[in-house]
Amino acid sequence: MMENLDNSILNAPLIKVSPPGPKSLQILKQQEEYETSAINYPKYFKIAVDRAQGSTIVDVDGNVYIDMVTGISVINLGHNNPYVKSAVEEQLNKVWHTLEVPTEIRTNFSKKLLSTLDFKAKLLFTTTGADAVEAGVKIARWITGKKTIISFEGSYHGITAGTLGFTGANKYREFQEFFDNRVVKFPYPYPYRCPFKDCLNDVLSLIEYALSNPGYLGNDVAGILVEPIQGEGGYVIPPKGFLKGLREIADKYGILLIVDEVQTGMGRTGKMWAYQWEGIKPDIVCISKAVGEGIPLSMVAFRHDLDKLPTGFHLGTYRGNPLGLAAGLASLEFIEKYDILSRVQRLGNKILKELSTRISNQHVGDIRGLGFMIGIELVSDGKSPWSEGTKKVIDESLKRGLLVYKAGRWDNVIRLMPPLTIPESLLDESLKILQETLNDL
Repeated sequence: MMENLDNSILNAPLIKVSPPGPKSLQILKQQEEYETSAINYPKYFKIAVDRAQGSTIVDVDGNVYIDMVTGISVINLGHNNPYVKSAVEEQLNKVWHTLEVPTEIRTNFSKKLLSTLDFKAKLLFTTTGADAVEAGVKIARWITGKKTIISFEGSYHGITAGTLGFTGANKYREFQEFFDNRVVKFPYPYPYRCPFKDCLNDVLSLIEYALSNPGYLGNDVAGILVEPIQGEGGYVIPPKGFLKGLREIADKYGILLIVDEVQTGMGRTGKMWAYQWEGIKPDIVCISKAVGEGIPLSMVAFRHDLDKLPTGFHLGTYRGNPLGLAAGLASLEFIEKYDILSRVQRLGNKILKELSTRISNQHVGDIRGLGFMIGIELVSDGKSPWSEGTKKVIDESLKRGLLVYKAGRWDNVIRLMPPLTIPESLLDESLKILQETLNDL
């Protein structure tokens, strides 16, 4: 069934010339001439893309790759998805840009998205994932009248001046002197590297202590900002009960719970939203990436009774772009119509089982995941992070026709983000390549 819904090149991978090929090298050289040296991804993927179909990418030299990166969990339903493409083309013939003046696509999208959240909410459209986080924090501060935000080490919420303080990696602060510093970071329960005896309860107890102690945080905390699964932090899956524990703490101390679903949302984990695995109801949800299926779109969904915001509270010219909304509505419909969530749960379990049983290498320290959000942590000896290993895996996988990427606090985690529609035959081939690459380390 999915083979007919995904226009992948099913004989992938196909390597005609070892990457980078001559045509790719020429275009990469032109990019170096025209663009800043600060760009990142061409340093890992030394190819120039010609076209993309379903779960496959074709470079200008004719090589065909299986894509397990999806633009960092953006193209969730596959490149050039015909269902989404048709909806965007239809909207192209109507209107491309309207500011906040309502359109049929705007109201239809809003109604559909809100129906997936499990709680009565309102929407505030934003422009990027970081902008959604900024808006979510602004709402929490405005409503509570408090300023401090709790976030977590290893987190990633953006690197704008307004979000950099919430993000766990200090390296980004080298480039930005001014950022929001009304934030207190706590350990994120990281089972593979947890320094505590009871990873879950000890972390929750630390937060509880800080909130109950007037000499520490006192009564100035507006919100708890958390990723249900850490993305850039290494695809770290916290112990079950973490979000529920945060919800209980937030309720006890009158704090708003802000869940960052930018990378985990839109079916990536096998639920529409990752927080739904814990059965909780957040106060604020930050949404972006896959909601626009490659067309920039983001928003904040927040409890309807918190809608006490003044006119002009958060602005931006491109908020709620009609083309992105058309892609978003089509994506939500597609996920529901073709039962994508159960597929992701089933195949996600298969990936974990296959990798865990077939990979035998002392450098593979931990394999973890939920749905189509899989992390493979590499170590050099014992548990020492091995960042050089991830570069080796990315390079060697590319040569074999598979695109994978890294994550982690030490850049030592290979993360797999396949399209939710990937044909099972291509998924099997990807796992075979990955198995061979990792076992050959």
